Amino acid sequence: MITLERDDWALSVRPEIGAAITRLTWRGQDILRPAPEGAGGPLETGSFPLVPYANRIDRGAFAFAHRDVTLPPTPGFEPHALHGVGWLKPWSVLGRGTEFVDLALSAGASPDWPWVWTASHSFRLDADGLEMTLSITNADREPMPAGLGLHPYFVVGPGTVLTAPAPRVWANGTDGIPEKLIPAAGVMDWSGGATVTAAPFVDNAYADWSGQARLRHADHAVHVTASVNARWLQIYAPHDAGFVCIEPVTHRPNAHNAPAGEDTGLKVLTSGQTLSMSMRIDAASIGDRS
Repeated sequence: MITLERDDWALSVRPEIGAAITRLTWRGQDILRPAPEGAGGPLETGSFPLVPYANRIDRGAFAFAHRDVTLPPTPGFEPHALHGVGWLKPWSVLGRGTEFVDLALSAGASPDWPWVWTASHSFRLDADGLEMTLSITNADREPMPAGLGLHPYFVVGPGTVLTAPAPRVWANGTDGIPEKLIPAAGVMDWSGGATVTAAPFVDNAYADWSGQARLRHADHAVHVTASVNARWLQIYAPHDAGFVCIEPVTHRPNAHNAPAGEDTGLKVLTSGQTLSMSMRIDAASIGDRS
């Protein structure tokens, strides 16, 4: 485990379990869900990277450049492939200091993703909070589709209010695959702020997101800011879980199977090209910044 500290902030990262954050605190308070002692996988942690794609691909199957691709289903999320490969692999440490760590991953062509690629994931603490960056580079000779995302689990209490301006949301079918874009109110509209624990179950991708979100607790507020290319926001708000996932992503779920001409956010990287995104998490006492 790698631990970083700066002023009011402390961060713990485990590169060997998918480059996952196991703890992020501000003034001793958990900002992200703390991982249990001895956590064995990313789904028990506070955040992990999504690369080379985010969220679900319908039954793991899609066509790209006259090539039919079939990925194995992700265990526990059958029959779909979920969240890419990076969260399921150990990452190596490129560099580290008291306030930063840079991680890297190299992946060859495999049944999980039939292109060669590399990725980097960096964490930096400053006086105000945490900056995370995630990048993927196509190391294959052929073009490949690419997308990125980050999957933080934010701690919530009984009165925590989430504000996340986004006018539209993807309505899912019974299999969790998006079917159509509808007004956000058709699922849950967070634009004006809503109490997380009073909300219905949500596991949907919001479109035209502002790139800003805020969690207002009783005595402090947590602010989320994403890079401009993370125009979609996946929100996962299960009942009575003590957390809400606020996931900036660069494409909508199942973008690989979208109709031709749709602006899905999915990028095509030629050999040597790189796609990057970033996300900040800041906090302040109520009254200092709201």
